[in-house]
Amino acid sequence: MAQTLIDFLTEWQIRRNRLVTKEGHCNIEYSNMRYQNWISYMVDIWTTLVEIRWAFLMFFFSASFLLTWFIFSLLWYWVGRTNGDLWWQYPPANHSFCVTSLYDLTTAFLFSLETQTFIAYGYRAITTYCQGAVAVYVFQVILGAIIPCFWGGVVMAKIALPKRRAKGIIFSKMAVICSRQDTLCLQIRVANLRKSLMIETQVYGKLIKTTMTPEGETIIMDQVSIEFSVETGKENLFFISPLTLYHVINKNSPFFEMAVDTLQNQDFELVVFMDSVAEYTSFSCQVRTSYLPKEIMWGYQFLPIISRSKAGKYRVDFSNFAKCGLLVLKMARTLARLLRDSLTEWRINRNRLVTKEGHCNIEYCNV
Repeated sequence: MAQTLIDFLTEWQIRRNRLVTKEGHCNIEYSNMRYQNWISYMVDIWTTLVEIRWAFLMFFFSASFLLTWFIFSLLWYWVGRTNGDLWWQYPPANHSFCVTSLYDLTTAFLFSLETQTFIAYGYRAITTYCQGAVAVYVFQVILGAIIPCFWGGVVMAKIALPKRRAKGIIFSKMAVICSRQDTLCLQIRVANLRKSLMIETQVYGKLIKTTMTPEGETIIMDQVSIEFSVETGKENLFFISPLTLYHVINKNSPFFEMAVDTLQNQDFELVVFMDSVAEYTSFSCQVRTSYLPKEIMWGYQFLPIISRSKAGKYRVDFSNFAKCGLLVLKMARTLARLLRDSLTEWRINRNRLVTKEGHCNIEYCNV
């Protein structure tokens, strides 16, 4: 129980100190915003409504209808009052009503709702006696057609946000540093969980850390560009199966001065970006994740996940997607291969009449 609590607090502390969470959310708090900055949110009302949470969107959606119904109910109440239609005005029996069966605020609200929602009238209906009532009716009908169209567009735009498609792309929880083709590389694994392709994919990273300039200025979020590539290059990735991203650690890399015993003591955050376009919708989206020094494993490598079945189909095993193995396994395999090659060479030399060195391979017996 105590260990579980410690692990939870550690994870919470790491999550709080991140600039970018594992899910790609930016962990930035804005404070002391001026009043004019809040007005800018209302000026760009479309973007504000598309970006807010669904709970707030449903609140504004309901409030817009209720507010317009109530405002027009006041207008209809005013129309009935000016014409003497209300019950407390005691209209005579031969009185000409602007709206039949509208005699108080409740009936005015119901008539406003019926007019704006285009449902059939019951006892309440507009007459041709009042010209002002006709003008209010026309204006409410037009507004009643605009509001649902507006909210329908907002909901469709919110549903079609590219970040929904970005949920189908995952990064490995850990990054590894190992040797690849006799070169030290930082490796990250990424996968597309949907069968629809992501085209025009570009991957890059930013190493964010606190640095100090020669002038003594402290830069809290100094950003250093990190280049990533795969076997096919840096651009136009064929993202049909999980890919392993490589960052070559050379003299130009900020990881060049780090070692296996100093990596965990560093204070930085590696943010990885993937920009791509959805194949079916042509919407561009960006997927983000980040890695802290504790999430970079030196001397490990990702386990293979792609294989071929007996039928010849390619198979991706996601159970090993985030698993890493020590390079000792690779070294053991290399030694086994070298031993096998040595035995093969020994068998070949044993069967020769004359070896490569010129020795005669003849055995005398019963001499």
